[in-house]
Amino acid sequence: MIETAERAAPGRPSEDRIFVLPNAVVLLDGVTSTRPPTRNGGWYADTLGAELTALLAQPGTLGDLLATAITNITKRHTLIPGDSPACTVAITRWTTNTIDVLVLADSPVIVFTPEPKVIADTRLANLRPITRPLAELTNRKDGYWVAEAVPEAGHQALQATFPRSEVENVIMTTDGVSCGVDDYQLFKDWQSVLDLITTTGPEAVLDQIRTAEEADSSKTRWPRPKTHDDQALARINFTITKNNYDQNPRT
Repeated sequence: MIETAERAAPGRPSEDRIFVLPNAVVLLDGVTSTRPPTRNGGWYADTLGAELTALLAQPGTLGDLLATAITNITKRHTLIPGDSPACTVAITRWTTNTIDVLVLADSPVIVFTPEPKVIADTRLANLRPITRPLAELTNRKDGYWVAEAVPEAGHQALQATFPRSEVENVIMTTDGVSCGVDDYQLFKDWQSVLDLITTTGPEAVLDQIRTAEEADSSKTRWPRPKTHDDQALARINFTITKNNYDQNPRT
């Protein structure tokens, strides 16, 4: 069973995207920019998500497939490194025997085996406070990596493989949701998030984060660039049989 929840920050369309395939989930967070709507972070997330959807049925590591997807859309749309829209990437793909996970930039994946294992790309967070222009740090070994117009970013993503028999659940989120654990500490841990999803549904997680942010509209308790961020969350329940996945890939 796959459950998802998405919510835009007030006042503008969401730049977060979730793509659900028969054997994979792709979650992307478009990087907010001042670009025209036709080429902003949401456009890039849509474009990269569509390309990954076409590629994920092919053999190859998730990193190789992501690098290919970035190459394809960079050529197709004449994107320029350092002057391109961008997005974070989280992918979970499974077979009968294995579950592969990829994370690029700040959209973590939590794998319950049954204890939660967090796959999180903290390279940008580790650079704070940032003392150089962000463009000088993007897609560089001494900086951080994000999906943009540099295919090497796919090979720099964090990747992990788990035996499917050991995994009960996977949670994937953008940073508009992971902040509830990492920054606000509204939830004691990721197990608490899974428990809330199981008992009340994924929307309840988004509700609690929104309520907390509204109570801190001055952004003093939790300093942040904006009161609300876009939110996207996916939960994959691997305790459901494979046949149920094939017949009902999304609920």
